[in-house]
Amino acid sequence: MENQIYELQYAMDTFYFLVSGALVMWMAAGFAMLEAGLVRSKNTTEILTKNVSLFAISCIMYLLVGYELMYGGGYFLSGITGSETLVEDALKASAEKGFHGESVYSGASDFFFQVVFVATAMSIVSGAVAERMKLWAFLAFAVVMTAVIYPLEGSWTWGGKAVFGLFTLEFSDFAGSGIVHMAGASAALAGVLLLGPRKGKYGKDGSVRAIPGANLPLATLGTFILWMGWFGFNGGSVLKLGDIASAHSVAMVFLNTNAAAAGGAFIALVVARIMFGKADLTMTLNGALAGLVAITAEPSTPTPMMATLIGMVAGVLVVFSIVTLDKLRIDDPVGAISVHGVVGLFGLMMVPVTNSGATFIGQLVGAGVIFGWVFGASLVVWMVIKMFMGIRISEEEEAAGADYAECGMEAYPEFTNAGK
Repeated sequence: MENQIYELQYAMDTFYFLVSGALVMWMAAGFAMLEAGLVRSKNTTEILTKNVSLFAISCIMYLLVGYELMYGGGYFLSGITGSETLVEDALKASAEKGFHGESVYSGASDFFFQVVFVATAMSIVSGAVAERMKLWAFLAFAVVMTAVIYPLEGSWTWGGKAVFGLFTLEFSDFAGSGIVHMAGASAALAGVLLLGPRKGKYGKDGSVRAIPGANLPLATLGTFILWMGWFGFNGGSVLKLGDIASAHSVAMVFLNTNAAAAGGAFIALVVARIMFGKADLTMTLNGALAGLVAITAEPSTPTPMMATLIGMVAGVLVVFSIVTLDKLRIDDPVGAISVHGVVGLFGLMMVPVTNSGATFIGQLVGAGVIFGWVFGASLVVWMVIKMFMGIRISEEEEAAGADYAECGMEAYPEFTNAGK
């Protein structure tokens, strides 16, 4: 009877992992639509190409190398395929650790769930460097980011390995405010600093010139897709569904994730109205995403009211961060560094407020390790790529649009004459 219960739990937890992973994979569409909506029409095809390609590269490189570095399982994923003794091995593992309260699932489902997180981290980079980075330089960086940079910092945190073999982190990040989102933003920041701003973004007198996106309905659709996918992102990170306590935890995570997003969207709208005198849709969208990023570090322990407040603080923070980065002449067309980096750090620091198992010092050290490694390693990789192939398209190509220069086709050919 116990074996039958175990097999049912194994099937349920595996299925839950797969469904959650599919939801997170759908976030790739959200990033693509959000970024396509917030860039100018002449750069739409190129940004979509980046999003499709980075997802494919992430899946391949994490399969070949990344998963082994982060969790084990063998290069080329050789260690998790299962065998004729799969059932016996699973039952033996259950007998050794006891299946009650433990997560039990297929190793293949774990890989699938983890690989879509890798793609999420890389998607953050594409929006920040939009409209002026060479397509192939970006893809070359994606190979290194998803094969080595992200897996190594993931091995020190979720993987539980010692940092450079020296020390382990006393650090908690439930679903990846730091491990995924801040890491992606750190890599993006390194690229943006080397790349420089878009032509015409900043005046010689220090003024900031708005460069509106081409399709705000598309950006709004992308935000709602991300909002939906985030239920898999956070909910799946419970890692288990097959018992009462876990099922309730999943429900609370869903509830808190939604509450934080709502709080972030609403307060960003209000703050933008106060600061700019108008209801700013792009700030509202980024406010929702900021709430989602902030609650990702710990969505299971806050009360619904606390989750809403965390989202609201994140919504305020992201508006001021976007404005501040512009004043510093750090050009981020979609606000990715603010949403995922600044707010990702905030989310990490909120964990000890509701989770007694975390400390502010531990969170700060963990955040420092993640930022230091990802930013430093990314800066080196970007510099090497810049040295050998360049990272920025020419002024003429930028003026014509990356669509024509990099892809030879336009997303809206009937409305534009770029490059003709």
